Amino acid sequence: MAPFSRWLLLLTTLTACTPPSSPFSGDGEVIPERNTAPWDGRAEALPERTDSVDLGPFSDCAFKIAVGDAVAACDDVSLFDRSTCTPGALDDLDTVGFYSLKARPSSSNPASSGYSLQLPLDGGKGTLSGRALTRQEIGAGSFFTAATLPATPFSPARDLVFMGCTQPSPDRINGCYVQCAQGKVRTVGTFTAARPGIRTRGESESSGLNLVSEASVSLGMPVDVYVTKGHAYVVAVGTASKPGGLAVFNVRDPSHPVLTKTVQLAGDSYWNGVWAKDNALYIASTSSGVIVYDISNPADPQYVRAVPNAPLNVHTVFVDDKRLYAMAPTPGDAVLIFDVSSPLAPVELNRVSLGAGGSGPHDAFVYEERLYVSHTEAGYQAFDVADAEHVYPMGGYSFDGQYAHASAVGTFAGRTIAFEGGEYPGSHLRVLDVTDPANMKLIGEYGLRPEASIHNILLRGSKLYIAYYQEGVRVLDVSVPPKPREVAYFNTYRETDPDRTGSSLEGAIGIRVPGDGFIYVVDTSRGLLILSEQR
Repeated sequence: MAPFSRWLLLLTTLTACTPPSSPFSGDGEVIPERNTAPWDGRAEALPERTDSVDLGPFSDCAFKIAVGDAVAACDDVSLFDRSTCTPGALDDLDTVGFYSLKARPSSSNPASSGYSLQLPLDGGKGTLSGRALTRQEIGAGSFFTAATLPATPFSPARDLVFMGCTQPSPDRINGCYVQCAQGKVRTVGTFTAARPGIRTRGESESSGLNLVSEASVSLGMPVDVYVTKGHAYVVAVGTASKPGGLAVFNVRDPSHPVLTKTVQLAGDSYWNGVWAKDNALYIASTSSGVIVYDISNPADPQYVRAVPNAPLNVHTVFVDDKRLYAMAPTPGDAVLIFDVSSPLAPVELNRVSLGAGGSGPHDAFVYEERLYVSHTEAGYQAFDVADAEHVYPMGGYSFDGQYAHASAVGTFAGRTIAFEGGEYPGSHLRVLDVTDPANMKLIGEYGLRPEASIHNILLRGSKLYIAYYQEGVRVLDVSVPPKPREVAYFNTYRETDPDRTGSSLEGAIGIRVPGDGFIYVVDTSRGLLILSEQR
């Protein structure tokens, strides 16, 4: 295992613990319960390492010409010193596939940059972050590629060249690179290139989880799902080739999901989140706010209204008992709170302006009258919402370079514990003791390859279910919160799936565990996957 992966992989070898059963709410969503796990509630506070850790050069390979000196051709193979490279290390490379590249300059300020390398499965011309490759010599002992990046207001056009040197693991290439502009060497450094389509640690497709069925979604890019009334409601965001919308599947027989309806609205194509309460379905829209559909006939949703009355960008929604929470990044950087005592007629109670800037609130979780907001660059924040019309902040957890994205909260050994996941490379799962919101502390971590990150998280008893993008579905035993232990997984990501680009934000993205014995997963390419846990 590569050194910079090892520090994130915090799996332990604890004895498995069977989780207690969970009560259900009327709409099929499991209510978080107090966990009676064998943990005494004590935990040492861990230091925050942030999501961007510089572990030094990735390779001894080097470009022979110094920064600032003239160079005739950046992509001249003879200008790379490969004397330290392992002979035969790259002999078995494929000529196709996707790689996520992290380039670390050798300067005194080694701020890394990320690139995506796509080598088409049909053997055609590859791209580097969308730019056609000018050199493509990959496979049969070589990893040598180059592309020209366009000029920007701050920089002239640049030639970027990568030379592979070693293969520390089957899914990873390390080497050196150079960036040239206007006939001179501008930057030199080292890189690592991870291939998400190659599974690590000897993993198979799955362990502890079985694929029951799979149903494609013809709309845009599917991103979220909610399951109630024997139906799965999948929302999708629009793409350049396909509009977004809602796909409704009858899943009363999970082994044979049946598409009953697709729903779209003209001029409103970015639907990112979905929730239901009784006969109401709530959809988060970037154009309309929260769209309400009547699902009294679950196979045939009928449009009711959009709230609030003015256009608003709502990214996600969360329902807790008689309240609906809508995360609205713009305008206003706010969380909207609605009374949904009458589910089809939400009434706005308050608009909590966070005023923290950045990308705004992404997701939220409500537990014991506290609202926990994953506020992207502004971190993880807690609010008292006992009185919806008088909300006040209680504390938070933040660090440099954060991107707080999703969380789930529960009680373990009398302590309130939050499982918080970030997004974008370097992010991973943090276990936070939030019993005292004004003094949140980090007590545990779990992570896989740093190129992948977490999208959605669900806590069910002492099990945590994670939609982990390119790492698929991960199930953790969190009965001892400081030491999360992976107990099952299903790798949903395959390079051969339609519309894959190698982006770190592809793969398992949405997940629900409604308590019917199945796990409902949305994959950005494959659509709706229904899984079962091995007993």
